[in-house]
Amino acid sequence: MILGIGIDIIEVERIANSVGRDTGFRELVFSRGEIKYCNSKASPYEHYAARFAAKEAFMKALGSGWSSGLSFNEIEIVNLENGKPVLQISGQTEKELAHLGIQIIHVSLSHLKTMATAFVILES
Repeated sequence: MILGIGIDIIEVERIANSVGRDTGFRELVFSRGEIKYCNSKASPYEHYAARFAAKEAFMKALGSGWSSGLSFNEIEIVNLENGKPVLQISGQTEKELAHLGIQIIHVSLSHLKTMATAFVILES
């Protein structure tokens, strides 16, 4: 059963400006694994933007927005060996969302030089 869907689109430049500053934004929003992955790419800001869009799309699918107890960097996009992106939840965020009965999370990412988008479907 579908519990929620969410979509987000973001300008890559906006994320590049935030990640590029030494304000702690990158560490607040992205996991260590995401940072390592994005920084290994020729165009890292496109990958950061797609992951940010996925986190926003996930929150929209929840229908609750950013609530206390949820952390951006505990909502992580990892890639399987075949490149398929997977959204994983960990830490306190996982505990906060346990009562929702989310069993399957579908995620799709796409990015161009200037824009990134993500789509998330939550299933019980």
